[in-house]
Amino acid sequence: MYFFIWLCGCLLAFLLPQAAKAEEGASEQCGGFLDASDAGYITTPGYPLEYPPHQNCRWIITAPEPSQRIVLNFNPHFEIEKLDCRYDYVEIHDGNSESADLLGKHCSNIAPAPIISSGPSLHIKFVSDYAHQGAGFSLRYEIFKTGSDCSRNFTSPSGLIESPGFPDKYPHNLECSFIIIVPSSMDVSLTFLTFDLENDPLPGGEGDCKYDWLEVWDGLPGVGPLIGRYCGTRVPPEIQSSTGILSLSFHTDMAVAKDGFSARYNMTHKEVSETFHCSNPFGLESGKITDDQIIASSSFYDGHWLPRQARLNYNDNAWTPSEDSNREYIQVDLHTLKVLTGIATQGAISKETQKTYYVTTFKLEVSTNGEDWMVYRHGKNHKIFHANADATEVVLNRIPQPVLARFVRIRPQTWKNGIALRFELYGCQITDAPCSELQGMLSGLLPDSQISASSMRDIHGSMGAARLVASRSGWFPNPTQPIAGEEWLQVDLGVPKTVRGIITQGARGLEGSTSAENRAFVRKYKLAHSLTGKDWTYITDSKTGLAKIFEGNSNYDTPELRRFDEIVAQYIRVFPERWSPAGIGMRMEVLGCDLPETSTVPDTVTPTLPRVQQTTAAMRSATTPSLSAVCDFEQSLCGWSADPQSGVSWSLHTASSSSTGQGTHGTRQDLVLGSDHFSGNYLHLDAGAHTQRKRARLLSPEVGPEQGPLCLIFYYEIQGEAQGSLRVLLRDNEQEETLLWALKGDQGPHWREGRTILPQSPKEYQVVFEGFFDHPTRGHIRIDNIHMSNSMPLEQCTQPLPALTPGITRGAMSRMEPTVKTVVAQPAYWYYMLAGGGALLLLATVTVVVILCCHRYYWATKKTSGSHQQSVPNSQVANQQGHQKNYQNQNLSYNLIQSPNQNPGSGPGVDPMFTMKLEKDDSCDSQC
Repeated sequence: MYFFIWLCGCLLAFLLPQAAKAEEGASEQCGGFLDASDAGYITTPGYPLEYPPHQNCRWIITAPEPSQRIVLNFNPHFEIEKLDCRYDYVEIHDGNSESADLLGKHCSNIAPAPIISSGPSLHIKFVSDYAHQGAGFSLRYEIFKTGSDCSRNFTSPSGLIESPGFPDKYPHNLECSFIIIVPSSMDVSLTFLTFDLENDPLPGGEGDCKYDWLEVWDGLPGVGPLIGRYCGTRVPPEIQSSTGILSLSFHTDMAVAKDGFSARYNMTHKEVSETFHCSNPFGLESGKITDDQIIASSSFYDGHWLPRQARLNYNDNAWTPSEDSNREYIQVDLHTLKVLTGIATQGAISKETQKTYYVTTFKLEVSTNGEDWMVYRHGKNHKIFHANADATEVVLNRIPQPVLARFVRIRPQTWKNGIALRFELYGCQITDAPCSELQGMLSGLLPDSQISASSMRDIHGSMGAARLVASRSGWFPNPTQPIAGEEWLQVDLGVPKTVRGIITQGARGLEGSTSAENRAFVRKYKLAHSLTGKDWTYITDSKTGLAKIFEGNSNYDTPELRRFDEIVAQYIRVFPERWSPAGIGMRMEVLGCDLPETSTVPDTVTPTLPRVQQTTAAMRSATTPSLSAVCDFEQSLCGWSADPQSGVSWSLHTASSSSTGQGTHGTRQDLVLGSDHFSGNYLHLDAGAHTQRKRARLLSPEVGPEQGPLCLIFYYEIQGEAQGSLRVLLRDNEQEETLLWALKGDQGPHWREGRTILPQSPKEYQVVFEGFFDHPTRGHIRIDNIHMSNSMPLEQCTQPLPALTPGITRGAMSRMEPTVKTVVAQPAYWYYMLAGGGALLLLATVTVVVILCCHRYYWATKKTSGSHQQSVPNSQVANQQGHQKNYQNQNLSYNLIQSPNQNPGSGPGVDPMFTMKLEKDDSCDSQC
């Protein structure tokens, strides 16, 4: 009995502190409303110690401005019970309630990546069950500094570009874009004055600059070729653009902040002459090409023969590899695509031994991306260049057919005494020739919507794949066995231009494979041009008068430039005639310039992308088109008009821009739901520098009072990495607006259906379609087939795809105000009281049961011992073996059975020689 009492005391001593601890955890504040104006922290109760059980915490973080976004950065010390996040977890929703889109549900011991809201609020929910607690989490919240906050476009002839806050330390979590837009016939150069970004302690390969970095692009960010990514304290070299657009992308993380950077750009007028010579030194001897741009396969072990010493006429040795082998090479990155016309080489005399070393022959390798290398050929064979006959003489080798390249390698083949090389590269910019400005394929200035083709193998692909160099794949037509002259690739320049050349390049497989069957290029092609997109004219051969056959590419990477007599055209179309065994594959760029101001354009010229006519309320037609009819924009705009207050307008895509000139292919139908094949009219908005921080708004005809409720049905397509957003709003006659429907992000290359309810209103109102992009990169938004239906049941007028549709109920329709229900989490004190009371009650019950059992056992033992002493004396049965005596007491009998094999005298008060058996005596029935 004393043992059980002690056990009960131990249980009480263990459970009571736990109950007190749970009560203490329950009293700790958990959840609330937070203002993101100032950065702050959210932690689980008890962090970094174990969080309490039975938690249900909710935080709502709100930014002060509707256009601002919020970023969450988690502490790496993150520990929440795993088990597939079914019991303990933290959940983040992209809005102010749990019904908003889920951004992530996290558990285990791996901290989530930074989370950024799409709007001005975030909802965070933390849940724990009764067991297996961990340390929890700690996160920092703050306003996310997006491109709209720190980005800027520069168009003045010169200017200063600085990191935000310069010369103070830059803020955390920045994503900034600085775009320099250069007018035609001008060059731009960028010179860094100071540079201090968080350094990457493990540089090399793809790991360069993992934390904070500055990227410089020869074109729009993410579209044009990347010139370089920079961090640390080493000042980047002077950078020039070849495309007319130079962009900087600045990224910072949540940790270390430095002083940032300051750079000055300067535009200069380009001096162009018809008699120009493409033989300028690229800058190895002068130092314009920096040491970072020169690398080699290896260097001699003593450190006196490095790649940076491979400059022509360098006064201290030269470059020498670790071993003399034709596998060794030295490489230069020219930063942009250039025309290479010559190479000057030189040997060296050792400063240490006075021995002479020089290269006698070498091969040339070129690349546009630093990965796909092509050996320069003269005819069908590799070209062997003859170099030096002594260590000091400079030998100049002209390249028989100038080549376009960004990366250049020299690979020695033979040498005297050993490999030692100093050299210079010669050539020019593509744009140094008259009327040879890149028209926007490489830079991204031309949007994807102005690139089209007869067919495309990858139905989910983008026409941006056809961009010269900037694309890593290319355009592949759909037929596996195409017919010459039936497939084509077309570029719409937007307005008529003077065109004087074209650059073509092969393509890599869709999966990026380097296998031979996925390397395709066009060997020969024809060129056609048009001012209208309907009437096409081939460029002809002056000798034969027939369509000229241009020589194309001999491999899939090296671009080929072909010039011709200037033409005036808006559309350029390439017809492949012969191609590689892997099929047709092509990337391209058009060279030309703006028309002289005195030039007259034929009356038949019509822009391919006519802008939506902007009208005011007074200019609208008195006869409003029927709202119940489907507006497919085939005949007119149906009364829809551009908002004159918006900074950019929707554009009208007409059927002629994609369907005309198809020849035997025929005309395809207008848009098909779930498809991207169409040729009808629709409205579209393309991402780019012209749409950055601007919203295109389309206004409906006025909807009369007491008309409705209606079901607004429309078709849309949102595609691309620009993170496009499409919103539907209601605007009343007091210019107040209510959001009805919104969707953001890449939704794929297919048309989808959108639906939302237009409530009944006592006043007139207009429907507003609003489109905008987060980034000036590739992407588009399209809308078509807008229909205000009064026949569709409202129960069916819901968005079938994941879009935000605020809670407009039938009761709220007349007020045109969406209802939002906010739930505030309260601490569950009652739960802990019940749990504690239940535990105490259970403990008391167990204690009482144990005491009763002990008490009953004690009395039963005592009673049994006394009965044996009185009823069955040992002396009466000591000499009897196996004899049984019966003692009757009412109707029960006690049968004492002697056990002859047991030893006597064991135990006090009980004779161990006998076993007592209690059973009912049947003979009692007749007597009782």
